[in-house]
Amino acid sequence: MSKPSHIELGDGTRIAILHEDRSVIAIDKPRGWMLVPYSWQKTHRNLQAALVSSIAAGQFWARSRGIRFLRHIHRLDADTTGILLLAKSRGALDSLSGLFESRHMRKVYLAVTHGEPAETEWTCRARLAPDPRHVGRMRVDARAGKEAETHFKLLATRAGRSLIEARPVTGRTHQVRLHLTEARLPIVGDELYDRPASGPSTGKAWLGLRAVELAYDDPFTHRAVHVAAPREAFLGRHGFEDYGK
Repeated sequence: MSKPSHIELGDGTRIAILHEDRSVIAIDKPRGWMLVPYSWQKTHRNLQAALVSSIAAGQFWARSRGIRFLRHIHRLDADTTGILLLAKSRGALDSLSGLFESRHMRKVYLAVTHGEPAETEWTCRARLAPDPRHVGRMRVDARAGKEAETHFKLLATRAGRSLIEARPVTGRTHQVRLHLTEARLPIVGDELYDRPASGPSTGKAWLGLRAVELAYDDPFTHRAVHVAAPREAFLGRHGFEDYGK
């Protein structure tokens, strides 16, 4: 029997596998799953804990691969969908983490924002730091913030919204979201940095941010790796279904 092309969690959630080799599995992370420490028990949507539980339960997707270890190498915000890289061993975890830290991991996101940019291409280097007034939030802080850099390109506009390609060089928390907010282009559905004036959220808004490409040179084989995530559903959900056709 062939290996399944998806991961199945204990609650029945199926997560598509986009790429796999001897060192990693790249998945299409669904909306709403958090990447927090395994021991963090404040949510039942802890993706790392769910993966560990599924492996321990002997789910076929893991058993068919002989997987005993699987850890996320980087993070995506809970409501950000798209490519998430998972290491199959501690050696892979250390080596691939080093690529992120040394900025040798090339990342591409699609963002849908309110408003239209003044330029078709630009770079934001606003420094970022935790917001001491709000736990879980970041802010632009020119003095105490850590360096951050994101390159942006306008792809399309429609009905007062923009489809923007983001290529973050650094990997600060909420970097793309804050750098777009700094350009007065808040991401659609971002209730952390663009809270609606109409009142509390119904919880149904989709964040207009998706990780669609990841590229790097494998530290073990030295071969070029390129992972791509489907874009059609994301574009259709946000009114850009005709983009690229």
